[in-house]
Amino acid sequence: MQTKDYYKILNLPPSATLKEIKTAYRRFAYQYHPDKNGNDLYATAQFETIKEAYEVLSNPSKKEYYLQQRWYDQSMGKKSRATVITPVTILKQMLELEKYISTVDVHRMDKEGLYAYISHVLSNETIEKLNAFNETDIYKAIVETVLKSSRLLPYSYAKLLSVKLMRLNTDAVTRQAINQNIQHSRNTDVWNKYKIWLLFLIVILLCLLIYVISR
Repeated sequence: MQTKDYYKILNLPPSATLKEIKTAYRRFAYQYHPDKNGNDLYATAQFETIKEAYEVLSNPSKKEYYLQQRWYDQSMGKKSRATVITPVTILKQMLELEKYISTVDVHRMDKEGLYAYISHVLSNETIEKLNAFNETDIYKAIVETVLKSSRLLPYSYAKLLSVKLMRLNTDAVTRQAINQNIQHSRNTDVWNKYKIWLLFLIVILLCLLIYVISR
């Protein structure tokens, strides 16, 4: 799970004072306030993120906990993001994931970690926010990218992800693609369970055939 970089969101250095935090919040809140942008959903998403950053950094106890989490992420080599939840930003995250997955050794892939990451990015809260934008084409791109990135996940994880993807307000074609993917994952899971026994049976039959021919 990545920690949002609230300082980047407010365009401030980590050394910013409370006064500077308040000033930055007022400036950005005025710029992105829904009333100033005709209730534009992208501006509203930016406004909500700015408000969240201010509420954390201006509250001593919340700020202390946040700084601990931020330090921990940095010590583990995790990069914080100035993330605003919109269809575009989520698609960008999924494209970055797909690019990363293409460089990973499939035999050493942390499949549980991959599922956890996608599940976190596409949380129920995030999907609810995404659906408000009514960006069907971007939802389709998100689904296609997630399906590519998660193609190596076992059926148990693929099934859970398909439930999440179905919550997006996508078209019938995209929903069909989700169903086809989960069916393929189920078939692969069944094959992996029984292929050893099938190969064993083939070997036995071949041995019997060789025995009969050799007599």
